[in-house]
Parts: sequence; C-alpha cells; structure tokens
Amino acid sequence: MSTIAQAPSERPRARVAPSALALMSSARHGLAAAESESSAGARYVAAHLAALRAAAAVVAARAEPGTTGRRRKPQSVWELLPRVEPALCEWAAFFAAGASKRAAAEAGLSRAVSAREADELLRDAASFVGLAESALGIPAQEILPLRSAG
Repeated sequence: MSTIAQAPSERPRARVAPSALALMSSARHGLAAAESESSAGARYVAAHLAALRAAAAVVAARAEPGTTGRRRKPQSVWELLPRVEPALCEWAAFFAAGASKRAAAEAGLSRAVSAREADELLRDAASFVGLAESALGIPAQEILPLRSAG
C-alpha cells in the first residue's frame, strides 16, 4: 500500500474543530501504542484503529450536515472518507479491506495476521495518518514511543 503516498489536494489552512484535532492526537498515540505491542495481532489492531481515528478526524472536519430529512443507513468512515477527501479514496478501500482481519485479530485468532502483515500495516497506517494531517492542514505531530512503567 505504500505506493499510494500521494498528498491530498492543497487547501488553505483553516481552523480545525477540536474534535478532529483530538481524533488526530488519538491516532498518533495509537501508532505509538502499536509500535510497542509485541504480538502481531495487537500491533495490527492498534495500527488499524489509529488509521480509523485519522479517517474519522478528516470526516468530522469535512462532512457537511445532511440536507435531507430522510434517514439513511449508517455508513462506515471508510465509505464516507472518499466523499469528503477524494484523494484518500484508495486508502479508504485499503483499510476497509483490512477490517475483517482486524476483527479476527481482536477476537484473538492467533493466525489472523503475521508479524510481517502487522509491521506493514503499521507503516501504512503511519503514512496514512500523515496524509490525513496534511489533508486537514495541520502540522505532522511526532509522538515519541511509549515508555514502559517499570
């Protein structure tokens, strides 16, 4: 997935809602937590959730309130992301495709993901979080690795 490293369209910096900033901060912390996980499954889950939070930040910052009074079926953030930030369309499809693998890892299936898959997803999630920050016009935040309390 690392080949999809295109930057979202340049937009003038605008004020970003505190909720979107909080989601981006949570995404960065999730990446740091993923790096410190020893099991492949836990690393995969943490990395995928970090990407999910970054996507949610973009959707929260860009989504327009519905204009119709009709109720719609709920949609995942991966379905909404391409509508609000088309440059991240391929990333949305990539992470949506990994959701079932994340669910299997969360369920504790030891063979759900390999160490290599977890490491690759962590790298891809880190790239995606950076692109999401760029899409929102906020500076990339480097999160230091978590220290073990000991």
